[in-house]
Amino acid sequence: MQRYRQYIDSFKIYVADLGLLCAKKDLVANDVLYMVEELNDFKGGMAENYVNTQLTMNGYTTYYWESERGAEIDFIIQRDGQLIPIEVKSADNTRAKSLKVYMDTFQPAYAIKLSAKNFGFEDGKKIVPLYAAFCI
Repeated sequence: MQRYRQYIDSFKIYVADLGLLCAKKDLVANDVLYMVEELNDFKGGMAENYVNTQLTMNGYTTYYWESERGAEIDFIIQRDGQLIPIEVKSADNTRAKSLKVYMDTFQPAYAIKLSAKNFGFEDGKKIVPLYAAFCI
C-alpha cells in the first residue's frame, strides 16, 4: 500500500487555457509582458502549463517523473519509441540538477530543456526557447 500511495502523491494538474489561468490569478496581459513582481512565484507554473498545452496540441501524452530522493522531471514524452525528458525553466538560469539525475540514471538519447535561452545543444540536451515549445 505504501508504494501505491507514493504514486498517487506524484501528479500535476494543468489547465487547457492559459488565459483563464491568468484571469484566475487576476493577471492582465501587461503583467505578463512586463513580468511584474507578482509573477515571481507563479511564472514557473505558468511556463509548465504553457509547455503542457503545446505538447498536448502536438499529440503527445505527457508524463511526470519523480525520484525517491525528490528529483523531478517536468515532462516525459515518447518519440520514435524513445522516452525524452523535458525540463522547463522560466528564466535564463537553466541549471537542471534533476535532469542530470534522470540522464545519469536512464541514459536517454537526448533531453530537451526549454528556457529563456536561445536554441543550442549542450551535454546531450537540446536547448529550446520557451516561445518555440510548439516545435517539439
